[in-house]
Amino acid sequence: MPTPAAISGSRHLVKSWSRIIRLLLAASVLALLGGCSAIKLAYNNLPDLGYWWVDGYADLNEVQSLQLRADLASLHAWHRKNELPRIADLLQQMQKSATADATPEQVCSLYGDIRNRFDAVVAQAEPGALALAMRLTPAQLQHLQARFDKGNKEWRRTRMTAERSERLDRRLSSEVDRAEDFYGTLGERQRKVLQDAIAVSSMDPQRMYTERLRRQQDLVATLRAIAPGLGAPAMEPAQAMAALRGYWERTVRSPDPLYRSQAEAAVQENCTTYARLHNSTTPEQRARAAARLAAYARDARELAAQR
Repeated sequence: MPTPAAISGSRHLVKSWSRIIRLLLAASVLALLGGCSAIKLAYNNLPDLGYWWVDGYADLNEVQSLQLRADLASLHAWHRKNELPRIADLLQQMQKSATADATPEQVCSLYGDIRNRFDAVVAQAEPGALALAMRLTPAQLQHLQARFDKGNKEWRRTRMTAERSERLDRRLSSEVDRAEDFYGTLGERQRKVLQDAIAVSSMDPQRMYTERLRRQQDLVATLRAIAPGLGAPAMEPAQAMAALRGYWERTVRSPDPLYRSQAEAAVQENCTTYARLHNSTTPEQRARAAARLAAYARDARELAAQR
């Protein structure tokens, strides 16, 4: 039975509009907020949270703010009506199989199901993303780059300049916290499953950082090509949409073959790790997991019924 932590560990980190999409999905699928009421509160406030996140990167003007708020409200209403019932069904399926052993293939299959839901939200969000991209100014792109630079400094501090043992300990603590929120307290053997997997992970911090920079540069270049008055001839909406989709495709499937190979290997490793972790759990831990999944499914259906 694959865990929510497996889904989280397998995701690619993306910027800009896709962050909002990830929030929409995560709030309704992952058990990271510590309680049902917290999940409901976070989900219901996602349009505001998404707006403030984008505004922090782009420093929006009044016209852009009004448009973005309207687009986020529309996306949120669509997600509530169309996606939450599908997510509830998926959670219910997970709950039914929570007491059985899992294979890596089952974990990866679940990741594929989640990916399909993610892609559906991406497609729905495209018009709003395009509307925002075509209204950005040179000053806003400079603001975006400055925020990237600030985040990169923190990324280097925590993931590159820190001692390897410190990085591994930090990651292990994070993974254990996620698993224990789902299963309850882990035993030493279960913690070792996670520790061993982290120690031999295929992902190299330097390669990850290089890909992070590539995505940021790709996004800024794409936005400069789309937004009017930034040096390039103004694009027609169809051309601009194609440019945005191209950026997204390069984010999902990196043009860097070495990074792509490492990322694909990491997904397979995660599937194996979380199958091993689940298979090491006790009947009591599996019962707790099943109960949590049932509660999340119920929350998703209750949220879907709200208007």
